[in-house]
Amino acid sequence: MRTSGPLVEVAELTVRYGAATALDRVSLTVGVGELVALVGPNGAGKSTLVDTLSGILVPASGSVTVRGRLAHVPEGRQVFGDLSVEDNLRLGGWRIGERDTAAVYAVLPALTELRRRRAGLLSGGEQQMVAVGRALMSRPDVLVIDELSLGLAPLVVADLVRHLRELNAWRGVAVLLIEQNARLALDLCSRAYVLEAGRIVAEGTSAELAASSLVSDAYLGGVVVDGE
Repeated sequence: MRTSGPLVEVAELTVRYGAATALDRVSLTVGVGELVALVGPNGAGKSTLVDTLSGILVPASGSVTVRGRLAHVPEGRQVFGDLSVEDNLRLGGWRIGERDTAAVYAVLPALTELRRRRAGLLSGGEQQMVAVGRALMSRPDVLVIDELSLGLAPLVVADLVRHLRELNAWRGVAVLLIEQNARLALDLCSRAYVLEAGRIVAEGTSAELAASSLVSDAYLGGVVVDGE
């Protein structure tokens, strides 16, 4: 997609729940074809940001600009358990009238043999693939993925990460990855933001953040990782 600015541009965003401030003047961008991470502890405001990007929450101030089509992969997968994998995917294309699931199966071939199975009977990793595939049905320019690794075994997460890399490389889909697992996020993404208590406390390339004491001590156990 051609655009004169970032696909996602969040500027001085403040979101409140009553008197409580969940996000305090948060700013970030995701460019065309970029892999960007937002890391931080539980309760930092990461899911609040996702819900605001998706239009679920209304900000108190600041702005959110999305240039292109955004699709949200929610925390906890939230598949329709009583429906088949095929029907879950088709629901993802409902708003644009897309019913052809062939492109999703090409990207996530492991789902092909599961297409007639009820989504509620799948493993956590398989359900996460369904959630990603459902989002892809809307032909997004950017995927916002909330807690990709939540509750999943490392080998399953590694397989999902491989699929995301391929999706980004082959189709140019940008990704905003919301993660508690900073090691995973910095390994997958070239650039990242750190959110704590509703505020961005650090940002930069993954290599820069992994080398900083703030991130390595708090999120990587004091071990610097290779951000390339």
